[in-house]
Amino acid sequence: MAVPRIGRLAAVVAAVAVVATPAAVMGADTATRSRAEPAWVAANPSWVPAGAAPDSPAPAASRRPTASPSRASAAEPERTGRAPRQLTVIASGDVLLHEALHRQAQRDARAAGVRGYLFDPIFAAVRPVVSEADLAICHLETPLGEPDGPFTGYPRFVVPPQIAATLARTGYDTCSTASNHTIDDGEQGVYRTLDALDAAGLRHAGSHRSAAEAATPTILTVRGVRVAHLSYTFSLNGLRRPADKPWLVNDLRADAVLAEARRARAAGAQIVIASLHWGTEYQQRPNSMQVNLARTLLASPDIDLILGHHAHVVQPFERIGDKWVVYGMGNHVAWQHQSDVTRDGVLARMTFREVGPGRWRVVRAEALPTWMHLSNPARLVYVPAALADPSVRPPVRAACLAARARIAAAVAARGGPAVEIP
Repeated sequence: MAVPRIGRLAAVVAAVAVVATPAAVMGADTATRSRAEPAWVAANPSWVPAGAAPDSPAPAASRRPTASPSRASAAEPERTGRAPRQLTVIASGDVLLHEALHRQAQRDARAAGVRGYLFDPIFAAVRPVVSEADLAICHLETPLGEPDGPFTGYPRFVVPPQIAATLARTGYDTCSTASNHTIDDGEQGVYRTLDALDAAGLRHAGSHRSAAEAATPTILTVRGVRVAHLSYTFSLNGLRRPADKPWLVNDLRADAVLAEARRARAAGAQIVIASLHWGTEYQQRPNSMQVNLARTLLASPDIDLILGHHAHVVQPFERIGDKWVVYGMGNHVAWQHQSDVTRDGVLARMTFREVGPGRWRVVRAEALPTWMHLSNPARLVYVPAALADPSVRPPVRAACLAARARIAAAVAARGGPAVEIP
């Protein structure tokens, strides 16, 4: 079943009357990799609370950006008379696996007849919208452990590594890993996390296994366009890196972000996206550091978009000049029930258009609301799909309507566009 599209968060930056549909055929330098589905996927096409969202069969194959080579790709094909090239980027908030979600994943694994931890059912409702984007970016906030544990929760997380494969099957292509929890399990936790992401076929930015890896920007080729993904954190919760490994995780400083952005441009990046772990927890207003740093970074020609994390609540979208900052996308998947707003999240969907040779700009910004269902079973709900389903139970519908209203208010709090839902 196709997932209904949310009404546009109609932020058309350029004077554009019609937004062209992205080409169905990917650029010649982008590989298409079939995602083999385990047997339990075919047997369980949808794992959402009863009546919470429509069933969504898993796609048989999906687009995957490739790792860019060290030099620019071959010359682009002739485009005379064609519509300007476009690509869509979708990004989500904190993937924060509290211990209650570990237990849910164990129950789901048993129900599917597989061993260990199965997180796919929790994410199933957003899989269609995530996988249809040209580039999907997640934020993995916590380090990954060994397959059989031991695992821990707050304040120092070590979570099941099976989440990496789930993120890949959901449709994500790259994950930011710089957060206040990056070194909760020390340097070995960093290495283990990056190894698990590599094994799942996911790119990553923000933490590193060597100085050489830290010096090399993460660049993906997306439908023929080279996109750099940067990741930085403002805090490590008082933990310290080993003195001889300052490169283990990226500190959020304007000069460091701008220096990496310049390296990415020099390596051929046409679009540069910065994922920033920043802000004040549980505050929907961005703090002065966020506001000032966003202006500094977006004043540079080397950064095109900022995606924010950490606050665990949705924060505003703001256009600064002709660029965008998403101050905070809230929780994507987490077990936090301090208040209603910690169950809200947003998928930021940005449509980039080529506005000149090698120059790209966001011409549409959309906020797609999500809500975390914490009753048994715990599930991430894609709000537009849930509200479009007449079989949704009244309590879930009411919760989704309330979440959508809260998210719309938060997104527009700095005068930006409001979320529009049909």
